[in-house]
Amino acid sequence: MFRKYIHGLNTLVPLEDGNKVPYINFDNAATTPPLVSVMDKINGFSYFYSSIHRGTGYKSIISSLFYDRSRNIVLDFVNADPRHYTAIFVKNTTEAINKISYRLKDYIKDGIVLSTYMEHHSNDLPWRTKYNVDYVDVDEKGRLSLDHLEYLLRKYKGKVKLVAVTGASNVTGYVNPIHDIAKIAHRYGSKILVDGAQLVPHHPVDMKSVDDPGHIDFLCFSAHKMYAPFGIGVLIAPKDTFTEGFSDIVGGGTVDLVTPKEVIWSPPPDKEEGGTPNLLGVVALIESIEVLKKLDMKKISNYEKSLTRYTLERLKTVPNIILYDDGDVDNKVSIVSFNLDGIYHGTVASILSLEGGIGVRNGCFCAQPYVQRLLKVSKDQIEKYKRDKNLQRPGTVRISYGMYNDYKEINVLIELLKHIGNKIDFYNKKYKSLPPY
Repeated sequence: MFRKYIHGLNTLVPLEDGNKVPYINFDNAATTPPLVSVMDKINGFSYFYSSIHRGTGYKSIISSLFYDRSRNIVLDFVNADPRHYTAIFVKNTTEAINKISYRLKDYIKDGIVLSTYMEHHSNDLPWRTKYNVDYVDVDEKGRLSLDHLEYLLRKYKGKVKLVAVTGASNVTGYVNPIHDIAKIAHRYGSKILVDGAQLVPHHPVDMKSVDDPGHIDFLCFSAHKMYAPFGIGVLIAPKDTFTEGFSDIVGGGTVDLVTPKEVIWSPPPDKEEGGTPNLLGVVALIESIEVLKKLDMKKISNYEKSLTRYTLERLKTVPNIILYDDGDVDNKVSIVSFNLDGIYHGTVASILSLEGGIGVRNGCFCAQPYVQRLLKVSKDQIEKYKRDKNLQRPGTVRISYGMYNDYKEINVLIELLKHIGNKIDFYNKKYKSLPPY
């Protein structure tokens, strides 16, 4: 449906038997290919690329104007009021969360941060390395428990300063009700941060008016997951977050005045973006946003849900399939995790690549506590893995779609999975030497 917009879809890759086939990319949750127009826009803008801010040359003026105007385009994409919020450009979601974890130190102090057991490590480790952290639980299917969230907020009696939650899981695709979570958090005096890495590229996002109890305080996402893989990410936050103090990275571009004994910092967002910015990354992001808006995020979301629904129905016909999915396609993005009983997840992923030219991902996807819960990995098992790094680690195989994937590609996947599911002993012998990750 949207294939014509994507660059590089006709690329041939070699199979184990020496034949070449068109590459099937089902690893979009990790990163996406660029849009055709993104490549064109970068090449076109490169003729005018120059240093931004304080340059007096024509190219510098063009570059500066584009860079500064781009922030409002980003804010508008997620309905963030530019009078209240600012958009800060970083490398990716991980850097965005690390940056805000540093900048909130005076606000959080000795308070509590609530993360959850379904988070990517990037929305867990930056908090647990600096603050007192507790975790919102998930149910047997891996859905977040709002009852447990409210229990923890009551338990800490106003000490919770931030609820840090993923918009959509990168393991199961489950979409969290971020506005309901925001209402609960705000009721108990907490702010909310949403890791939007998996949500923003696949689903309409509305940060809402700051007068709305369900508004989102902080939002982070990456361009490389939304068809603009050129090293740019975004942190959207209230401007007053950055009024006091200074950035975790300081230097050129972050100051108004420096003397041997004094520093006067620039106002945000400039004070948060030390060094020469990734202007071409911003060019790519803005082009991606413009295309996604034109194509309509609701249409993209609905199409990807149809791919997911189609996949889940056909996966049920695969022998020995184990699905980690509750079937509620309407409340998830286009991610499906599974295993084949009796065969290592890494073996399955390798076979799909070597015999089908299909790119998937396997393992724990930087969300080990969540996968451990989904797979019911015991503490004793974890201790064994810690003692013996050669043991095969628990994990799943993950399929993740982009707007350009189609039903024919899914049919290729299903047929190969059926073949593997019927010949597990054969494949275990054929691929017996694989790394444990």
